[in-house]
Amino acid sequence: MPYQFIFASNPQDDLICHGIVLEIEESDAPFTSSYHDKKLLKVPADVIDFNWRPVEFLDIPDDRIHRRYQLLDLPWEDILLTHVLCYLPLRHLVSLQRVSKSFRSLIQLYLSNCRSFDPAQTGPHVPKEAFCSMLCNNNVLQCLSVRNCCDWITDQELLPVIGQNQQLQRVDLYGCVHLTRHALVALALGCPQLQHLGLAHCDWVDNLALHSLADHCTKLQTLDLTACRQLREEALCYGAAHWSSLRSLSVAINANITDTTVEEVAKHCRELEHLDLTGCLRVNHCHNICESSLSVLRRRNVQIDVKPPHQRALVLLQNMVDFAPFINPQI
Repeated sequence: MPYQFIFASNPQDDLICHGIVLEIEESDAPFTSSYHDKKLLKVPADVIDFNWRPVEFLDIPDDRIHRRYQLLDLPWEDILLTHVLCYLPLRHLVSLQRVSKSFRSLIQLYLSNCRSFDPAQTGPHVPKEAFCSMLCNNNVLQCLSVRNCCDWITDQELLPVIGQNQQLQRVDLYGCVHLTRHALVALALGCPQLQHLGLAHCDWVDNLALHSLADHCTKLQTLDLTACRQLREEALCYGAAHWSSLRSLSVAINANITDTTVEEVAKHCRELEHLDLTGCLRVNHCHNICESSLSVLRRRNVQIDVKPPHQRALVLLQNMVDFAPFINPQI
């Protein structure tokens, strides 16, 4: 026999929060709220508060209990926003706004409280109008990825979002070629809690903007500067001195990087776990990696994307003077 519970914010309250009845089976599985065998929604088991009073102990007229209720009759903020809409992609929620004015109000309330905006939720392409509409009232964003808006997004659309979301922790601007250095300066000045930043293939990133980022965002843990060709070695060394918590850094495809940059990163970023130097041809051994360079890292349990040479090859070449220790494993 399933238990029946009713949502009641106050046991003495005459309005029993719309009188929504939940039939909860005696099992560990997520329960389903239902009415006349018509499923309404599934709610995770940890939502249940077994201090709620059972229906049988509440003096409620039968006609109130057996009334037909709609989805929107459920508490919006306590149930629909936190336990239903969060499982739907944003692109579906935007379409749901067309159903009625009530649904539009519900979705707008959800969007204003959304903590994340990324391609996994929005889909591969987001029109400009949809982007502005979804984020115009949001000031609680923590994760923002606009890589699926890279074809059209400019400072005009992005700067207002940055300005009203100063608690951003993760931002991805991959391939947004129409932005300018003002976007990065706005991030640096307005989002001091920033921890993860992706600027890959943003050729507009320059030394001055990176200086501003280093001065104000000292909690950075991951930074992707792949193909940011305007950056010079001095700016990267300046940044490394301010990012002691950095764990992942990519400066790939930048001919301005030399041994000095790598040495400064090694000196100041002691928590570093990932370093991408792909295409940095001025770094010694980068284009002609040899095992004598890599063996030092292997002994320190550093994971390297170049496999060590076979032992048999070393044995066959051990009689060749000054050759075996410098085998190029890429050949």
